[in-house]
Amino acid sequence: MKSILKIFLILVILLLVYTMIAPGNISPGANQISKYLPLLQNKKVAIFANHTSVIGNKHLVDVLLDKGINIVKIFAPEHGFEGQAADGAKIQDSKYRGVSVISLYGQKTKPTKNDLLDIDIIVFDIQDVGVRFYTYISSLQYLMEAALDNNLEFLILDRPNPNGFYIDGPIPKTKSFTGLQPVPIVYGMTIGEYALMLVGENWLNSQNDPKKLKLTVIPIENYSHKSLYIPHIPPSPNLPTIESIYWYPSIGLMEGTIMSVGRGTNFPFQVFGHPKINREFSFTPKAKPWAKHPLYENQACYGWDLRGTSKTILEKIDGKLQIKYLIDSFNIFPGHKFLMNIKNTKKPVTLLEQIKAGMSEEDIRRSWESDLENFKAIRKNYLLYSD
Repeated sequence: MKSILKIFLILVILLLVYTMIAPGNISPGANQISKYLPLLQNKKVAIFANHTSVIGNKHLVDVLLDKGINIVKIFAPEHGFEGQAADGAKIQDSKYRGVSVISLYGQKTKPTKNDLLDIDIIVFDIQDVGVRFYTYISSLQYLMEAALDNNLEFLILDRPNPNGFYIDGPIPKTKSFTGLQPVPIVYGMTIGEYALMLVGENWLNSQNDPKKLKLTVIPIENYSHKSLYIPHIPPSPNLPTIESIYWYPSIGLMEGTIMSVGRGTNFPFQVFGHPKINREFSFTPKAKPWAKHPLYENQACYGWDLRGTSKTILEKIDGKLQIKYLIDSFNIFPGHKFLMNIKNTKKPVTLLEQIKAGMSEEDIRRSWESDLENFKAIRKNYLLYSD
């Protein structure tokens, strides 16, 4: 009898844990139709969206058009409205169900005054991954500035950040479309929270007062920054799995070097390597050929396979089940020679200088502490969800 009772209790606990972390229990802002549909009725609407802008299995644009909402423009980010274009590819304008689709990645990254002449409100709904150099937050800022300059309403349908459970990395001093603001590489905020920070910290580039922006955020239900969230649609072509999303903030730094990070393979951002790296050179004895990368023609590309090193565990803390993430077995800051040849000056220069100087990981991380603490204090003012 005791054994049966014990098994029953274990099953109950497992059910409670599953309920806490099951992705279906988290409801993105787009799902809360009754909260924002009245804000769109009898208005001319522009939507910034891509393939991740869905309600269940139906695209947001289709849902709103079918409900009689007057969508007159669709703005598309990097990778395009359908989310299939390669990294950095220039996207052409097109149409979807008779609505003009205007690319904001290519010839222009910000809508012009003419693009917005017949618009009352801009809706932003895209799955982000919470990394500074992922360009969707730069598009967010430019759209918010355009809305502010043209006295338009701005509506954000918030979505969970799969990397929202921690804050880490340096705060680069440079500005570009792959990083416009003084935030760490992993900043631990949703799109909605980040937008509130852009306004509150006066980071929008406009002659108008940012606080005059007519901003509305439809929040996520049943979400906290500790929630385990695995997007059921890949946010972009080279982030097909949660493993790629978890590794992206670190492995992405290597894109400024001579290294391949697995683009063009079945495991982008889960592997890295270069034709000149072989078994003898590698600093791990189990290095193995993982791909013949298109850039290197028929040369075997040797590198490190990182798959299987991301772990998710449950810990009982203060009597409550919380999700703790361990991403281990790899360190991007050991100062090995292949990290020296950085060609892209838009990458964090101070980090490069630290690596070249042979600083240890501990010293490098220690150098970030003050900036990170300052950022965390700022971030705290704009959180919509608990940590």
